[in-house]
Amino acid sequence: MAPDLGTLLRHWRDLRGSSQLDLSLDTGISQRQISFIESGRSVPNRETLMALAGALDVPLRDRNTLLLAAGYAPMFSEGAWDSMEMKSVTNALTRILRQHEPFPALVMDRYWDVLITNEAAPLFFSCFFDPATRKGPRNVLHLMFDPEGMRPFVANWHDVARSLFERVYRESIGRVLDEKTKDLLAALLAYPDVKSEWKNPVPIGFMPVIPLSFIRHDHVLNYFSMVTTVGTPQTVAAQELRIECLFPADEATETHHAAMMDIARANQETEQ
Repeated sequence: MAPDLGTLLRHWRDLRGSSQLDLSLDTGISQRQISFIESGRSVPNRETLMALAGALDVPLRDRNTLLLAAGYAPMFSEGAWDSMEMKSVTNALTRILRQHEPFPALVMDRYWDVLITNEAAPLFFSCFFDPATRKGPRNVLHLMFDPEGMRPFVANWHDVARSLFERVYRESIGRVLDEKTKDLLAALLAYPDVKSEWKNPVPIGFMPVIPLSFIRHDHVLNYFSMVTTVGTPQTVAAQELRIECLFPADEATETHHAAMMDIARANQETEQ
């Protein structure tokens, strides 16, 4: 049985550590009315409900759930990321990925599953292992944790792995871990030499970025990543997309990266 509106609203208020008075001050909606909504004595109109959801930073997917619980139709499309209504967004994403060549860039969903890449991304990973031999999911987190993926080539793997757990919490939509994300974290914890305390992350000392250092043929290549999201999304899919771009952290890495990619591209052309 689906939770009622009052239970859902109370859940989000508790999650944000907001009292009814706090929510009233943030929205201009009386504390008495909020109390009546939570007790089931009152059903708010759509505008009032969305004002409460906005103040509580409820993700768009969950705002639809609130609307349904109140007896209203959903406001935010839950179409797929590659649907026609998302075409202008996906075209922009593809353009961004293309402009980031010759460095790896990819688009992920909220569960770190890879949706789109530029040409450099698969070419880059093929410099370390044969992607065809890896049976795991096309997921960035699994790729970094799997001993048959990138993990053996990450120089600072423990620091990177710990920081990735922190990122899962920090970058989760609405700062909330849903059941599928919890399942993903459990799968990561099942990999060898993953420490259980990482599932309760604490910030790693002050530093501008967590570097990603890869070892290849005795060379250490240092990168850092930048994550981009869609501003003011109006669909669930748009809110849940992220672009991740790798940048060389120093000139030596940039030079070696160019040479490495030239060789990989030549090998790929030879195989074809």
